Amino acid sequence: MTNPRADAYRRILHMLRDIGPAALWPREQACIRDAADALLFCYDIAADVEARAAIAVVTRLADEMTEAERMTPARARRLLDDIWACGPASAVDISLAA
Repeated sequence: MTNPRADAYRRILHMLRDIGPAALWPREQACIRDAADALLFCYDIAADVEARAAIAVVTRLADEMTEAERMTPARARRLLDDIWACGPASAVDISLAA
């Protein structure tokens, strides 16, 4: 694990703590945490089905929350950027459509 990955994970935990249950249901918090955990402990995103599935689920969640106006597009983008940053450097080269 690298410092940038740990820093991204820390930002996610701080975001969850700061906005907490007032804005995120427990299921949503768990989804975000699961995706961050999956990427943080991922060595090779191309081979890690669990990590790719977690990213897909949290991306769908961010889209739903943005559409419902429960999260701004900017905050959703920051969240997804931080989740991707928890993963290995090769994660930025992988498309969700793949």
